[in-house]
Amino acid sequence: MASGIKDKVAILGMGCSKFGERWMDSAEDLMVEAFTEALEDAGIEKSQIDAAWLGTAIEEQHVGKSAVPLAKALRLAYIPVSRVENYCASGTEAFRGAVYAVASGACDIALALGVEKLKDTGYGGLPQRGRGTVNDLYWPNISAPGSFGQLATAYRAKHGVNKDDLKRAMAHISIKSHDNGALNPKAHLRSRITEEKVLNAPMIADPLGLYDCCGVSDGSACVIVTTPEIAKSLGKKDLVTVKAIQLSGSNGAEAEYNNWDGSYFETTRVAAQNAYKEAGIINPREQMSLFEVHDCFSITELVTMEDLFISPEGGAIRDVMDGFYDADGKIPCQIDGGLKCFGHPIGASGIRMIYEMYLQMQGRAGARQRQQEPVFGMTHNLGGFPHQNVCSLTIVGKEGV
Repeated sequence: MASGIKDKVAILGMGCSKFGERWMDSAEDLMVEAFTEALEDAGIEKSQIDAAWLGTAIEEQHVGKSAVPLAKALRLAYIPVSRVENYCASGTEAFRGAVYAVASGACDIALALGVEKLKDTGYGGLPQRGRGTVNDLYWPNISAPGSFGQLATAYRAKHGVNKDDLKRAMAHISIKSHDNGALNPKAHLRSRITEEKVLNAPMIADPLGLYDCCGVSDGSACVIVTTPEIAKSLGKKDLVTVKAIQLSGSNGAEAEYNNWDGSYFETTRVAAQNAYKEAGIINPREQMSLFEVHDCFSITELVTMEDLFISPEGGAIRDVMDGFYDADGKIPCQIDGGLKCFGHPIGASGIRMIYEMYLQMQGRAGARQRQQEPVFGMTHNLGGFPHQNVCSLTIVGKEGV
């Protein structure tokens, strides 16, 4: 029987580029920026890295199909390099490959890096691409804001929520994230916003206004992992270890005739149950310390906190308005600003989220440091649309807890 990966892998070092409209930098430049910080943080020579994984989603726009650009940009010496892609879970997929390699004993030290260079395309949102049933039949007839606007409508209908109450809760989510992002020098958007500005902003897809939507950015993030024993032998203390990695993909059922009502994400609920079990977490509302969730839209964050079994069904609005997820609340969500302030360079987002957890666990987050010492942190990525998606979850925490 599978025993899971809890405490079998430690984070040795991490790095993150500045996110934003990086017109003058290539994807390779962003890789080097994140890797340089991670390598220095790890305190090793790059010749000690046994294997590497590259996560990127819209590869046609920058690095191409292979992971060879990773090896070339970082001058990795003839080690195995693999490129992975799984929609918005691409960065976490790279992390999963590196973690599993170390946990299995195949590698002593492994690297995962996520990168995306989207701004150079000249396209306002994420480029459409690919072939197959999903891309040919669904994507040409749908937009991301439109589909997540439908999520908000379905949530309102199911729980009998007043539209104005929902909009104020979504506004609070965006305001909270902008307040947090203003303290983060690596965030793309660092301006605070007001409720009046959010509620009076142009409508994108009812009820989602401009400030309910995350932007498109360039960015990269990198992580180097090893065993706790090797980390300690290298002089590392206060280790941050991997407690769980879980992934769940839609099998088509949500988009067909069944009982799914469009108000939640079945993949998130399944992955969350599996992740908590792997990490040994019994009561997540009491045991979890921090969340970084896939806030592509403010409604997504709200619904996700119910799907992760933190807020009760229909109760997230109350928790949001009570400040439960604020930086000084019970369990901060998006304490670094989230996708809302970083934007979403797809391959980088999952590892960028882990980067924030890592800094918070080590007390190195600067002005945005959580005063109550974090113990467990979860990152959440959601790729695709509400009716057809992939969800990836990672839990990290203090060693031995």
